[in-house]
Formats: sequence, C-alpha cells, structure tokens
Amino acid sequence: MDQEQVVASNYLEEIFASNVFNDATMKARLPKNTYKALKKTIDEGLPLDPLVADVVANTMKDWALEKGATHYTHWFQPMTGITAEKHDSFISPTSDGRIIGEFSGKELIKGEPDASSFPSGGLRATFEARGYTAWDCTSPAFIKDYTLCIPTAFCSYTGEALDQKTPLLRSMEALSKEALRVLRAMGNTTATRVATTVGPEQEYFIIDKKLYDQRKDLILTGRTLFGAKPPKGQELEDHYFGNLKERIASFMREVDTELWKLGVLAKTKHNEVAPAQHELAPIFSTTNVATDHNHLTMETLKKVALRHGLVCLLHEKPFAGVNGSGKHNNWSMSANDGQNLLEPGKTPHENAQFLLFLTSVVRGVDEYADLLRASAANTGNDHRLGANEAPPAIISVFLGEQLADIFHQLENGGAKNSKSGGELRIGVTTLPTLPKDSTDRNRTSPFAFTGNKFEFRMVASSASIAGPNTALNTIVAEILSQVADRLEKSKDVTAEAQAIIKEVVKKNSRVIFNGNNYSDEWVKEAAKRGLPNIKSTVEAIPVWITDKVVKTFEKHAVLSKVELHSRYEIFLENYAKQINIEALTMLLMSKRQILPAVVKYTGDLAASLTAVKSASAKATTSAQEKLLIETSEVLASFSNNVDALEKAVDGIEKIGEDSLKQAQYYRDVVVTTMAKLRADGDKLETLVDEKAWPLPTYADILFNV
Repeated sequence: MDQEQVVASNYLEEIFASNVFNDATMKARLPKNTYKALKKTIDEGLPLDPLVADVVANTMKDWALEKGATHYTHWFQPMTGITAEKHDSFISPTSDGRIIGEFSGKELIKGEPDASSFPSGGLRATFEARGYTAWDCTSPAFIKDYTLCIPTAFCSYTGEALDQKTPLLRSMEALSKEALRVLRAMGNTTATRVATTVGPEQEYFIIDKKLYDQRKDLILTGRTLFGAKPPKGQELEDHYFGNLKERIASFMREVDTELWKLGVLAKTKHNEVAPAQHELAPIFSTTNVATDHNHLTMETLKKVALRHGLVCLLHEKPFAGVNGSGKHNNWSMSANDGQNLLEPGKTPHENAQFLLFLTSVVRGVDEYADLLRASAANTGNDHRLGANEAPPAIISVFLGEQLADIFHQLENGGAKNSKSGGELRIGVTTLPTLPKDSTDRNRTSPFAFTGNKFEFRMVASSASIAGPNTALNTIVAEILSQVADRLEKSKDVTAEAQAIIKEVVKKNSRVIFNGNNYSDEWVKEAAKRGLPNIKSTVEAIPVWITDKVVKTFEKHAVLSKVELHSRYEIFLENYAKQINIEALTMLLMSKRQILPAVVKYTGDLAASLTAVKSASAKATTSAQEKLLIETSEVLASFSNNVDALEKAVDGIEKIGEDSLKQAQYYRDVVVTTMAKLRADGDKLETLVDEKAWPLPTYADILFNV
C-alpha cells in the first residue's frame, strides 16, 4: 500500500461514524458494568435499568459537548413520511447565575412532543396534545447540525403508535420469536435472536436549482405537472453507469462524507437510466437502523444538493415519459449465531432449513400479496408502477433457474439434484473464468430472490422503508408461526418439514414467475392464476383494515385494530390532500403563467398575420395562419379544461366526510381532469415560441446539470 492509499485509508477510518455514539464509543467511554448492562438490553431486548440510563445519558452528553453539540433532540418518524425533531439545549441554570450542561437518563429515555399536531387518523383529538417519544437504544445516537439526535419511537398518551418505527420494532420482535421457534424445532440451540436486515437502494434525480425555482409544480408537489416529451430522453441508454459529471461527482463526494460521519454505510453510487437520475446503495444493516439511515440518506441528499446549487428530487415520477425512481429493499433474515437463514449453501436441494425459510417467505408473499402491494402504495407510485421501468402492480416472486428447478422437482416427487451456478466462460482467453451465481437478476420482478436475500423492488423512492418492512416482517412471522406449530407437534420433524416445503410448492407456486413482468402476456397469465392486480393507491389502502390483516397484526402484537384503522384514515387523507395540492398548483400555473403567455403569443401571431395579408395580394393560407389556428384551438380546449378542473376541485364539497369516497373522487374525477388539462398544456408547449413559453422545459431541466 503506497502513501496515498495509507492516507485515504486513515481518512476513511477517521471520519467513519465520527459523529455516532456507537458500540465502539460506548465501550471506550462507559463503565464496564454499564456497558454490559446496556449491551444486554440491546442484544436481548431486555428492559433498560433507569440507573444505567443516567450513566449513559451523562456520558453521551459529555461526548456530544466535546463534538460541539449544544442541543439534543428526540428524533422520530411520525406518519408524515419524514422525520421530526424538537431541540432542547443542554444548559441548566445554577444559583450563581451561570449555567452547566445537564442531561439525565429520564431526558434520554422519554420526550414529550405535541401529539395533536401530527397525523393520528382519529386516535387523538386536537385538544388532546400529550404524546411520548421513547429511546430506541438499538439504533445509535448521532450528532447532526450541532444537535445530539436520539432515535426514538413515538406513541400517544394512551399508548397507540403514532409513528412508523414502533410497529417496525414490534414486527422485528414478532419475526424473531417465530423464527426462533422454527430453529429450535429444527434442532438449533445456539441462536437466541433472529434479526431482519435491509439494504435500501435509493434512486433520485438531481437538477439545477435555478431551473427548479422557476417551476412552481416542482416546488409545491415534487413533480412536474406540465412538460412535453423532449427530443431526447433515455432511449440511447447512454446515461446508465455513464461518467459522472464533475458537478455531480463533487456533490456525491460530499454526500458520501456526510453519510460516513453518521455511520451510514454508503457503498455504491452511479448514474441511473434516466437523464439526471442517480442511485446510492448502502451495505445492509439491521432493519430499524437501516430505516433510520435511509431517512438520513434522503435528508443528506437534499441538504448537500442545495450547497452545490442543485436540488434533489425524491418523487417517484418527477418527469413524465422517463424512468421514475424507486427504492429497492434488499431484505434477509439472520440468526445471532452467524447464520443467514436465506443462504442456500452449495447444495440447496439438501438444505431443509433454507428451503423451509425460503418457502415460508414465498407462501407469505402469495397469501398476503395485497398487503405487500398496499405497503408500497402512494400517490407518486401510482405514476410509476406498471410502466416499462418498474415492477407492475402485480406481486410475484422471482427465484431464478436453480431454485425454480428445485421447486419443479419437489412438485414432482422430491429434489434429488440442482442446477449449480457453475462457471461463466466469456470466450476471450485473456479474461478470467468467472464463477456463475445460482440466480440471475430479474429487474422486472417486484420481489426477486438474489442469492441470499429478497429484493422488494416496488417500494416508493420518497417513502420510509418502515411500512414495507413492517408488513414483510409480520407476513413472514405469521407463516413461520404456522410452521412452528406443526413442527412442535410433530414426532418426525424432518418429515414434517419436508411435507411443509412440498405443500408450499404445490399450493403457492402460482406466485412464482421468472419471466418478463413488463409483458402483456404476464398480466393475462397472472389473472388466470388469480393473482391480484391492484392498480392504484386508493384500491390498495382498504387492505390495511381487512379482517385477515387485522387478525394477523393483532395476533403478533404489531398493530391493533384501532391503530390499523388510524393508518387507513391517514393514508386516505394524505392521498386526497396531495391530489388537491397538485390540482390547485395546476390551476395556479395555468391561470398565472401558461394562459397569459399563450394569449400574448397568439396576439403577436395575429398581428403578424395581419401584416402578412396586407403585404400579399394572394389569398393563400400562411404559416402564421396555420399556427394561429392550431394554437388557438388548443388554447380554447386548455381554457375549458381549466374551468373543468376548477369545477372538479370544488365538487369535493358534495362528497361528505367519508375519507374513502373522497379519495375515490379525487382519483376518478380530479386526476382524470388533470390529465386532460396536462395534455393540452404539453401540446401548447410544442407550439409556442420557446422564448414565450413561461416554464423551463424537460430538455432544459434534464440536460443542464
């Protein structure tokens, strides 16, 4: 290793997690007994001793003050889709008029934000303000903007979850409990905990802030509500993995540095398929930590972009006609004795434990496909799912050639051998022979097995990964519970395990599809198999309160019926509010920008036409006349659709208080009218002189970074 490599290596080691109160920092700073007690709480899920909390809080405060922090905050994830924080300083007055820095165990463990100001779905009345934040000691505290941030859960005065982290932590415990039952039945006596791990790949767009500032739709809604298709999009496939522009590379370097300081394992960065689109992928972490880190990643992308005169767009479909953004949720299960429970090994057909856990996930996905779909639903994803860029709205599982072959053998009597990965010969003598993975990648599949994990590709780019992982953990916990019940009652566990595996292969193979999920043939085939095709968020949301889902979530103490109904209301309200904001923004842009600009342009055209006719004796139709006629016709239609959208928005008052009916009205009436108005607006963009058009175009935005 040369001197430059040594310097780079030392730099990385020095800055990584430098702003995190992680295990290494705790071990170095806490008294041995305190450290052991806290570790026991973290590793085994035991209650935290208040005396231990006091020592931890004081040590954490001293560390934070050394780092320049002046405040602390309970950092939590309410149902707004983003994080929240209320900052308190460390100062405490003394009798001589001075101050000292104080931070108690009580302040570390519990906070009290105003619960009435966050979405509760009817759980809390406006006048009922009290809510609590509780320290999630399994996710390390960190320093951000001179503030000690303490990851916490958020609940109401009566104990119901008001956030996304509480049910996630509950679902992790539920899965661990049921997975351990299965492992014990299979003879494993060493594992004491099973954790789910996640590596969320984050897609995003980066555009110039000067152009962003000229688009009210981007500012208010996160996506363009008008915009004609540019002459060039992504059809040349020249942006994917292309050279990073210097400005983007500089931005990405700072993002990496900021994330590394926060202990986020940012690993991969590259250009994505669409122009101006990029991706950041981390190394996997325990699910609740990965969720915290993904929120920090989204926040850091936005913050750092502004420093570079850029804006980061996390909306699922900021630009029509080019690829949107998703979040690929790489999910697996690991026992604390070192086993990845989804690792096939060299002979997966002989690995009963692997096949049992694999088939449990497959069964869960099949039996709760509608819930998985609902967990990935939001207004942005409605523009993305089902297009030739993202998984369709149909949930299916990709297993790859080797595992599909094993399933086929099991269906026909039993697996005796498997198609191994083998070697990949490239055909050039100077290039090495590569080991071939046992599964290919299927980028069209919404739920693909990729070696030792499942990649849930349907998750929305702007959304928290807490919801999808809560659903996934709970689904798998339920299936593992059923498996454990059977194994624990069986006199021959091996035979019973084999029977369960074969049963899943026969009953749940309908959800397995290794082909092209984008094809029309698959949509028809999925319908024949009876797989649900839930095309919109409004269709998906009611799944959360079906009897089956309520029963499952209550059985595993993840969410109660009341909590599920509150989320149902919040999701519907959010959908209606977001569509309403988009519609009002369209009206604003139409009346104050597009209509005035086009009216002036047609006026100039008419004046030009008069001059041309005065100068010519021939009664021929001039270019000006043709353009004026076409532009005027589209303008008239545009104006009529502005009136129609105004009427559609006002029509919500007649719907009543039923949140489902309101959401359905916005989807069926308002969104449909918005599409008609957009079509006219985009047509006008292609007719009007670019100097007269009031908005930066797609060509301006996507190719000027």
